[in-house]
Amino acid sequence: MAWPCMQWVTLAFLGEGLSQVSVCLRVTFVESSLRSRTSNALETKVAQKKGMKKLLPLEPEVLSVFVPPFISKEDSSTASASCSNLNKTRRRSFRKKRDRLRTENWKSPHGDQKVPDVEDVSIPNGVDLSALPQLCFPGGLCVAPEPKEDRVHFLVLTDVCGNRTYGVVAQYYRPAQDEHCFYNGKTRFEIPGQTTHAISCFVPFAICLISRYPYYNALRDCLSCLLAQLKLCKDFDVDERIKDFAAKLSLIPSPPPGPLHLVFNMKPLQVVFPSRADPDSPIIDLDLHLPLLCFKPEKVLQIITCILTEQRIVFFSSDWALLTLIAECFMLYLHPIQWQHTFVPILSGQMLDFVMAPTSFLMGCHLDHFEEVSKEADGLILINIDSGNITYSKSLDDDNNDIDIPDIPLQAAQTFIQRVEGLQLHYDLELSHLMASTDLGEVQARRRAWQQKQNSEMQQITLQLIVNIFREVKNHLNYEHRVFNSEEFLKTRAPGDQPFYKKVLETYIFHSFLKARLNRRMDAFAQMELSTESEEDRMSIMLVSPRRPTIEKMASRRFSPQHIAKRRMVMSMPNLQDIKIPELPPRNSSLRKLETVNSCKGNNTVPKLTSKSVYTFKIPEIHFPLVSQCVYSYYADFINLLSKAINFPPSDNSVLLARYLYLRGLINLMQGKLLGALSDFQSLYRTDISIFPADLVNRMVASMSSSERSQAERQPELKRLISEIMEKPREVTKVDDHVKNFELPKKHMHLDDFVKRIQESGIVKDIKIIHRLFEALTVGHQKQIDPETFRDFYNYWKETEAEAQEVSLPPEVIEHLDKNECVYKLSSSVKTSFGVGKIAMTQKRLFLLAEGRPGYVEISTFRSIEEVKSTTVAFLVLRIPTLKIKTVSRKEVFEANLKTECDLWHLMVKEMWAGKKMADDYKDPQYIQQALTNVLLMDAVVGALQSPNAIYAASKLSYFDKMKTEMPMSVPKTTSETLKHKINPSLGETCPQAIDILLYTPGHLDPAEKIEDARPKLWCALSEGKVIVFDASSWTIHQQSFKVGTAKLNCMLMAEQNQVWIGSQDSMIYIINIHSMSCNKQLTDHRSSIMDLIVEDGNKEASSEVYSCSLDGVIIAWNVSTLKVNRKFHLPCQTLTSIKLHNGRLWCCIGPSIMVVTTNGFLRQELKIDELFKGIFASFLCFQLVPEQDQVWTACAGHRDIYVWNIKDFSRPPHRIQLQDCSEISCMIKVKNQIWVGSKGLSQGKYKGKIYVIDADKKIVEKELVAHADTVKALCSAEDRYVLSGSGKEEGKIAIWKVE
Repeated sequence: MAWPCMQWVTLAFLGEGLSQVSVCLRVTFVESSLRSRTSNALETKVAQKKGMKKLLPLEPEVLSVFVPPFISKEDSSTASASCSNLNKTRRRSFRKKRDRLRTENWKSPHGDQKVPDVEDVSIPNGVDLSALPQLCFPGGLCVAPEPKEDRVHFLVLTDVCGNRTYGVVAQYYRPAQDEHCFYNGKTRFEIPGQTTHAISCFVPFAICLISRYPYYNALRDCLSCLLAQLKLCKDFDVDERIKDFAAKLSLIPSPPPGPLHLVFNMKPLQVVFPSRADPDSPIIDLDLHLPLLCFKPEKVLQIITCILTEQRIVFFSSDWALLTLIAECFMLYLHPIQWQHTFVPILSGQMLDFVMAPTSFLMGCHLDHFEEVSKEADGLILINIDSGNITYSKSLDDDNNDIDIPDIPLQAAQTFIQRVEGLQLHYDLELSHLMASTDLGEVQARRRAWQQKQNSEMQQITLQLIVNIFREVKNHLNYEHRVFNSEEFLKTRAPGDQPFYKKVLETYIFHSFLKARLNRRMDAFAQMELSTESEEDRMSIMLVSPRRPTIEKMASRRFSPQHIAKRRMVMSMPNLQDIKIPELPPRNSSLRKLETVNSCKGNNTVPKLTSKSVYTFKIPEIHFPLVSQCVYSYYADFINLLSKAINFPPSDNSVLLARYLYLRGLINLMQGKLLGALSDFQSLYRTDISIFPADLVNRMVASMSSSERSQAERQPELKRLISEIMEKPREVTKVDDHVKNFELPKKHMHLDDFVKRIQESGIVKDIKIIHRLFEALTVGHQKQIDPETFRDFYNYWKETEAEAQEVSLPPEVIEHLDKNECVYKLSSSVKTSFGVGKIAMTQKRLFLLAEGRPGYVEISTFRSIEEVKSTTVAFLVLRIPTLKIKTVSRKEVFEANLKTECDLWHLMVKEMWAGKKMADDYKDPQYIQQALTNVLLMDAVVGALQSPNAIYAASKLSYFDKMKTEMPMSVPKTTSETLKHKINPSLGETCPQAIDILLYTPGHLDPAEKIEDARPKLWCALSEGKVIVFDASSWTIHQQSFKVGTAKLNCMLMAEQNQVWIGSQDSMIYIINIHSMSCNKQLTDHRSSIMDLIVEDGNKEASSEVYSCSLDGVIIAWNVSTLKVNRKFHLPCQTLTSIKLHNGRLWCCIGPSIMVVTTNGFLRQELKIDELFKGIFASFLCFQLVPEQDQVWTACAGHRDIYVWNIKDFSRPPHRIQLQDCSEISCMIKVKNQIWVGSKGLSQGKYKGKIYVIDADKKIVEKELVAHADTVKALCSAEDRYVLSGSGKEEGKIAIWKVE
């Protein structure tokens, strides 16, 4: 007789996605117990015939477990047998001991006695055999009087370490059969005391697939195909069919991250195993729009709030499948934020006591248990999926019926609702205009394509929601000291949003989120935040001054009811209209009623959804019986298909090539071909390092035999890979995960501690400015600052900052100001020569907010100021302090009776005036920003000290005014006329950093790209592998710094429109994708520092080539498309510093000489420095070719002259060009018919970074430009219209020069 049972097949991945199945065993019941249970079931059946409805629930038990490998050693030894005879081979049976499992004799279908093999086979970690049967029948196991429809539900299993595995369970019914009464496929039972007659009885079975990854739809499709076969099987064939099914799945590899999905023919369905989008993204194999079919958008937001605030959440539904799918959807909505607590989306009836847990959790129960759970446990969020309602369980003594769930921030909620309401959620509407398809595969593919589009849109919408909620967190982070100023962050939130943030900021979820931000992780959140950044936000990154609302933002929020409601009106503006502050609406529910708006303002930019191409790879057929020869045949077919795909990939699609290499490496490894696998992984390492399975390759190399290891090391590329993975001691940088909340100091601070505290507070980061602030706050005291002084200074600063946020200017004032201007300081109402009002200061001008009739009266721009005086005016017997400002544009002198504020305003205006002059002279807008910081620090010092010497203390911060007075230095006219602009890559850092390399890449518009990606860019390499990218059309930061390695970068090159190659001192060439700004490819063939890169454009028949050279004299020619080495040779030298390509010849600077060689390394010419400096040791530093004049221009280390040689005859003496006041030459480039030479030299008695512009025809210096305060380290040309220069670490700025 076949007994009520539960069948279980485990699916788990081996290693790095080697297969989708793990191991195989068989577990059965004690026979006497089973017969007793079935007898009870049959009695229940008879009772039902008499009118009794209740079925007797049975306890499910594991019958069999299947875990790979499915090929025994005996099978392997008979691999030589032909496939035609393999069906005679007997496969192993595995049995799992459960407690004290007895080995019993049993009968085969043919009646002969057999004793089954009993073997101990390990069960995957995290799978509990005792609990699993309950989860496979969470509603209980009951015998049915008639067959029921097959059903599926999904499980999530979590081990003690928090690692999750995922289960798909299929329930189906089979007629109960007695071994003595089985004939013609019919079932009969003989019940004692009854006449013999046929009584049908259907017993539930379950098959469960366990996977490390959530392939819900794929494994459901696989089980659907299996059940169709099992219904046609006899009982004694079921296990064999299931075992074959598990074996088949065990041979399917896991797809690597990226756009390649795997397709397998399970007959009759084509099953698709989707890949994750990237290594950090989750696998999505379910319908993300399901929650929107069950809940209104407002309820979806409420559930997201419950998760973000870490409530105790229980989902309910009458459909077991929906419990897991809906819960998983909400987990994916939060990506990259992760739920860190207990996650059990399905609880069986025996597990209901789990909801009594006191900590945060997310669980799921059947709707039948709703009343029981709500009565027994209090403080739970109860979510009814079937009705779409959310309720709150409370104790009998609790009279509060409201759910204490805060509202999600209003603006983010509005954007979410608007976008969700624009979705097409019903697939049938998509089909309305299409003809019916007669092809099952086409129907599947059409539905899958629609769902992929829906999932992509849902991911974008929910990710934008998370970004809109937490976008401004970054403004309150200090990365150097890993501090988050939660108090100040909360102050910037609207009153209606503060309850939400107060709860979220206390959660472990948010703490993990902060860690990722402080680690500058470039995850989905950071990418979305960057792509939706407004132009104003990009500009604000370039400012070092404190946060202030711009005029544009002020105008946009003026009539916003939310802003009006939150304004504190702490500043008394002259004669502004009385604004009635409306009360916020009462809270009838936990989510306030949201009005959908037609447009979303602020930072809620809707990202452009670009459809990413998805490719599929069809896995070959697997033939049975599953013995070694058939498996090897399957592997051979798989390898052949992959090899064809690798040899003939789509044009220039290295993304697909990398995925094919990954898969072929896995298949080779599964075959035991370690050398083939290592070769594929080495190619993958070069093609796309982001999906390189480092741990797997490490284990694979460690498992190699000595002969295999030595064979691999005979190949240089494999030897290098082994060295990288196994032998090189890797620098394991311990990630600093601590996060501090800012706290005011409680003890006296000396300078170093004060610097740290100020940086943590977010007031200012620049160490030099903080040193001046320390001097100001310690005037007349010991050189230490007490906690009270620090607290007074900090509070005054933050209060001033908060007050500035509340400034609201009348429209007639706003129209006179630039959109990027900010009001930084307002005086009290004073009498002036232009009328009574308040003096306002922006970064550009001073103006008067006149009283009486509100209006704008300009006092002066800082550029127009001619003189500033602080004096007194007689009034009766008093002398009133007065500020006088004389301007260039008007004769009338502006006077303001500022009284006690006069001295402070005098200091501030003079500092801003001096800062503006410096900014204009040096074309550096950072000077005015630094002057603003100084001015605001002066204000805070005066406000904090409140002492007679407060003004003197504030004068310590008057940096630019002192420079103007004490060290007047004029900018040379030629420099001023040629210099266009300066930018600061080190902005926001504690100190400047040297510019090691500069690269300009022109813009180009590809219809598939974002507009931002089509703009020209300036790439800047700083210290320790840091790269910053600027938008060269606006000189704003396009991409915050990212790192390529940890060593100094020596060279950069744009090889193709979408690739930038970067050579590093660590001997690596990093290839950057300019769209994703990520490094997924590395070239590792060099053994020494990469010194230079040049590109030779190919023709239509041949691809472009890039030549790279390393310090040890090795030159490699690379195929840009395939990244393969075309040629490689070694020059006989000790140092190779740079190369140029001309007329099919490579010019190589090797120190004592410049060698001219063919592209294969054969010497053709050599220019030796000995001919120039006879008897004196010298070396070439750099050189530049001027082929149109047959010249090579050279600079020598330790010398300050340029030497021009004739290319055709090196024996001729060179022409010498003297560079006046030059102390050392550092770099040189050719632009049009000019040679620009970067150097260090004297200017006005001080060493400065200088650029000499030399006419290549006349060989004379045309211009001598005073470029920087430090040596010119790098030069690059921008389309021959501009030259960009980068300075050393004393200044760390980039100058943009006009080419004439």
